[in-house]
Amino acid sequence: MVDFMKRALELAAEALNAQEVPVGCVFTVNGNIVAESRNSVNVTRNPTRHAEINCIDYVMEHCKANNINYQNYFKHISVYVTVEPCIMCAAALYNLNVREVVYGCPNDRFGGKTVLDVGVFYENGYMLTGNLLATDAMDLLKQFYKGTNPNAPETKVKKKKD
Repeated sequence: MVDFMKRALELAAEALNAQEVPVGCVFTVNGNIVAESRNSVNVTRNPTRHAEINCIDYVMEHCKANNINYQNYFKHISVYVTVEPCIMCAAALYNLNVREVVYGCPNDRFGGKTVLDVGVFYENGYMLTGNLLATDAMDLLKQFYKGTNPNAPETKVKKKKD
């Protein structure tokens, strides 16, 4: 469990180095990594390219290429992600009926449990566990937010006239 989160943290560090929000994610089945990714929002200029969504896409491609029923396959997946999945990602993981989600630090702004408990909208839920290597995950986020995001759009806030 800790090894998978450490790998997710390595991916998050890669994201930080690429000036992306530092989130890394690993999907496992029976103790083997079947997909891994990091945020790629800025490089793709696509706001949905979160680490979890990228992993979902890799698994879907694998299932399609190998004639595997993805609905059954996802039931065996354990997700390790450095930050609590956002509302979008949490909903996607619930929809796919993954087995469990283990996250590092909570997501106070967009969390799919902390901000809006997405699980109340679904019959079946995954096991959710948090705070695995949370300090390491939070440190990466703090490093990112210390600087400015060069890929962020210009603010639309009107400046006051003096």
